[in-house]
Amino acid sequence: MSKMFIKTGDTVMVLSGKSKGVKGEVIAVSPKEGKLIVKKVNMVTKHVKPRKMGEQGGLIDVESALYASKVQLVCPKCGEATRVGHKDGLRVCKKCGKEF
Repeated sequence: MSKMFIKTGDTVMVLSGKSKGVKGEVIAVSPKEGKLIVKKVNMVTKHVKPRKMGEQGGLIDVESALYASKVQLVCPKCGEATRVGHKDGLRVCKKCGKEF
C-alpha cells in the first residue's frame, strides 16, 4: 500500500476509464483502500428503498469510488494534470513548482 498524495477538496483529472479527461473535486478519500470519490465522476445507478411512510423509493445516481492511481492532481497555477513533488513538507507541482 503506497501513500496517497491526494486530499479532500483537491481538483483532479481522471486518466483512464469511462470518465477519462474529466476534471472534478475530490469529495472523500480512503487511504486504507487506496480509493477516492470525485464529484460527478464514475456515476452509478443505485436502487433506493423507501424507509419511512410516505417516502418515495426509486433509482438515484451516485458517485462511486475509483482507485487513486487512475487520477492525477491538477495544478491551480498552470491548470494541467501533474505529478506531485515535496519541498519542505509541502506538495509541489513538478511542472511549474507552485505549492498546493
